[in-house]
Amino acid sequence: MPKLIRVPEKNVEHAYGVYLLSREHRLIKRLRRDHQPTIHGQKSWESAYLMMDYLSHYALPKKGHVMEIGCGWGAISVFCARKYDSRVLAVDLDPAVFPFMNVLSHINAVEIGHRCADFSKLKGRELGQYQTIVGSDICFWDSLVKPLVNLATRALKNGAEQIVIADPGRPTFYEFCDLMTKKHSVHLQEWYAVEPKRAVGEIVLIKNK
Repeated sequence: MPKLIRVPEKNVEHAYGVYLLSREHRLIKRLRRDHQPTIHGQKSWESAYLMMDYLSHYALPKKGHVMEIGCGWGAISVFCARKYDSRVLAVDLDPAVFPFMNVLSHINAVEIGHRCADFSKLKGRELGQYQTIVGSDICFWDSLVKPLVNLATRALKNGAEQIVIADPGRPTFYEFCDLMTKKHSVHLQEWYAVEPKRAVGEIVLIKNK
């Protein structure tokens, strides 16, 4: 029988050791009055739960360096910091997501660095400082496929050890995976999460050959 975790108040979810807030939580409602994310950063998406489950089975090194690209509310960043004491930089193009991420990091008692940036413009030298680069639901437009391929290639070329991307299974995501197989080791597998509810999708692990 799985351990029963009692959430402290209404509209709080517990998943993989971290507390997350729904759009109806009082703190989120208050933030939404002043901050309106515009690039799908309006909640924690189910692919984030896939990533948490995956990283629960394939552990990160303790106190490693992690970058989350397209972080949104930063659920994965919070998970990595809390479970593995990772030093995390959360990156997103939309500055309006960071107040939400700050609330999640605060209620989980972790510190997350953040940067407002277009991930297609991150330099290889900077990317190479992170052992693991993660992202979920970041390949939802055709125009994002090649920039993501270029980012992954730059990161691995400059010293990143692995890139892990979660997605519900969009055609654009599969196109990204196909392009990465030309020069890199790509392991694509179907995955599911069980917390806070069941979610199904895909995880790809990319490394140098």
